[in-house]
Amino acid sequence: MNLFESVGRLGHEQVVFFHHAESGLRCIIAIHSTRLGPAFGGLRMWPYVSEDDAVRDVLKHSRGMTYKAAIAGLDLGGAKAVLIGNPETDKSEALFRALGRFIHSLGGRYIACEDVGTSSDDMELIRLETPYVVGVPEVNGGSGDPSRFTALGTLHGIRACLEFKYGHADLQRVSFAVQGAGQVGYHLVKLLRAHGAKVFVTDIAEDRVEQVVDEFGAEAVPMSQIYDVEATVFSPCALGAVINEDTLPRLRCEIVAGGANNQLESDELGTELERRGILYAPDYAINAGGLMSSALELQGYSVARAERRVARIHGIIARILELASEEKIPTWQAAQKLAEARLASISQTKLPFVAGSTSRAV
Repeated sequence: MNLFESVGRLGHEQVVFFHHAESGLRCIIAIHSTRLGPAFGGLRMWPYVSEDDAVRDVLKHSRGMTYKAAIAGLDLGGAKAVLIGNPETDKSEALFRALGRFIHSLGGRYIACEDVGTSSDDMELIRLETPYVVGVPEVNGGSGDPSRFTALGTLHGIRACLEFKYGHADLQRVSFAVQGAGQVGYHLVKLLRAHGAKVFVTDIAEDRVEQVVDEFGAEAVPMSQIYDVEATVFSPCALGAVINEDTLPRLRCEIVAGGANNQLESDELGTELERRGILYAPDYAINAGGLMSSALELQGYSVARAERRVARIHGIIARILELASEEKIPTWQAAQKLAEARLASISQTKLPFVAGSTSRAV
């Protein structure tokens, strides 16, 4: 791929490649924007087929983090890190400590948190080398696994969608098709069932499905059939690009609202959802709960503060839906418009964030 062309087209500020032969570290960090503050983003560990695939992934997701932080009302920029390797076999203390030293060399421009393939224990190892990491275990004063707050924020966003479309937020009156029973999906099914909602669930791992069926009384659905389920809300909580040209015609829902990142294979599919009368809650807005919670570690973490902050997602989604209705535009365009407006207005009042800055405002 043409790296400089891609970076320029997407508007990134910096892309850094780190290598440490002794530990086997191969990491790419993409800093998309520091206009609102230090760039915040997850550290993903994945056995990429090629280095080009890793670069494409880190560039795409880092740009999304800029919009997520902006629309969430945080004074943070957007970034992403990808660690090339198998999370089941390639982890070591030496690897994460070497990464911590590299992150520290950026002087606070990038703040790491856990993502696919990494955990709060991994963040704790990075913390031994740098303060620029969040998501350490709760027993050490951190926020721990952010997935429960991603699920909680998703629930707030779902309520806003129900109120907008039906004039009520009674979860017992609607049904859900949840794709993914892992971390976010598990917590979302738990919340939905606690409120009496009918829930269909699927996952690539059968044991996860069995767990949520046994614990919460959800109904299992084969992976291949989740798009065909007649449910009020389709809630993607696993992989990205699950709404594509093949799956969209199969949807039998009236709302798409879930915790996964990059749910649409392309923005045009968001427009097609609108044309078909399916209400779409833009993913980076509705799933910002984990980011909102983790970012509080930079100020002083408490669960009560995290819950209050994550509750703002209801109002964020409501405003997106209102703007889309007022201007007769798809919801993905409304979300982008609100995020870009905040980036333009707030960044004009802030000094540029540079390496070594002591600013930690969020």
